[in-house]
Amino acid sequence: MNRLHRARRQTFRSLETPNYRKYLVGQIISASGSWIQQIALTWLVVRLTHGNGLAVGAVTALQFTPVLIGGAWAGVLADRLDKRRVLLATSTGAAVCAAVMGVLVLTNVVELWMVYVLAATFGIATALDSPARRSFVTELVPDHHAANAVSLNSSVFTAARVIGPTIAAVIIATAGIGWCFVVNALSFGAVIVALVTLDRGAIRPSAPVRREKGQLVAGLRYVWASTTLRTTLLMTAIIGTLSFNFQVTISLMARKVFGGDAGQFASLYALMSVGAVVASLYVAHRELVTTRFVTFCALGLGVMMLSAAAAPSLPVFAILLVPMGATSIAFLSSAGALAQSRAAPEYRGRVAALFAVAFLGSTPIGGPIIGAISQFFGARFGIAVGGVTAVLVALIALRTLRVRSDRAADAPSTRSAAAA
Repeated sequence: MNRLHRARRQTFRSLETPNYRKYLVGQIISASGSWIQQIALTWLVVRLTHGNGLAVGAVTALQFTPVLIGGAWAGVLADRLDKRRVLLATSTGAAVCAAVMGVLVLTNVVELWMVYVLAATFGIATALDSPARRSFVTELVPDHHAANAVSLNSSVFTAARVIGPTIAAVIIATAGIGWCFVVNALSFGAVIVALVTLDRGAIRPSAPVRREKGQLVAGLRYVWASTTLRTTLLMTAIIGTLSFNFQVTISLMARKVFGGDAGQFASLYALMSVGAVVASLYVAHRELVTTRFVTFCALGLGVMMLSAAAAPSLPVFAILLVPMGATSIAFLSSAGALAQSRAAPEYRGRVAALFAVAFLGSTPIGGPIIGAISQFFGARFGIAVGGVTAVLVALIALRTLRVRSDRAADAPSTRSAAAA
């Protein structure tokens, strides 16, 4: 019993900080609303286009194109500005967009081009929000809790992937897709209240970086000079581009391979997220996250994606989504924790932004590619491409780490021989 208590306390140690506890509750509610909307938005496009893979890939890409284009600059802003105020602004803007989309759907006037425009608008809010949200977490807790706080923050969004799709399935079945957007608009109120009521005196803000030329380039050089940050972000970028396109592949598997409806799609996504919650809590429990651990998570993801692509039936596919979700979030959560915990305070906003660009910003490239592959060769092939990508990236990274380790081991003996 004592061991269980210690394990629980170790996993949730950041919650000892009142500000972080309050912020996390707001994030759980808001993130659940965002996933309700993600499911509704994807299925709305599937319904409007009769399951066109290119259209599903396009709307996914439009949500994240602003992150690709402006995500790095948003990181510079996050280092310059008060992150709490940035988050208040982005949350309010996203709430308004969700409300507008809800009205358009409920009044039956929504058309595909409107969905594209509003998806891009959501993307702008995401681009500004992501680096501020990721780096703000470390300002709410002591330095020795930073990695744990980042991992728990990832766990929140992972848990929302279970809660959100489940609620979305119920709302779509009983009230209709439009109400999913309304619920998301209301959910932003939780994070806004949390941000307004934080104890500002207990926040440990990083010293604002003065506006100077070359700050973006300085952030890029800082990341490239660090072997850990460089390897982590490169892996995240490649896997994010071709592997993390689950909105596209799972929706098309549900519709075209297994002949399912919106409820089935939401249920499959929720099953995938069950494994993701467990994995994210495991990462939060770990005291140390290493590049090697991140790499093995990527390898596991690739293996599980290839297994899911070959699933002979819907029940088998559904079961395989659980470990696939676990390995996907284990990779993403550990990579994010590693990047934030290894970054110097004055660079955290830019590192968080570059991580967002590597993961979210790669979607505008990968979404249409995997959408097109799924459209012309089948949804199974789309998942398989992501699986092969993750396996190859992991094997290359492991080889690189092994070579670097061998060189480090040889270095002392070389110096000793020279001295002799």
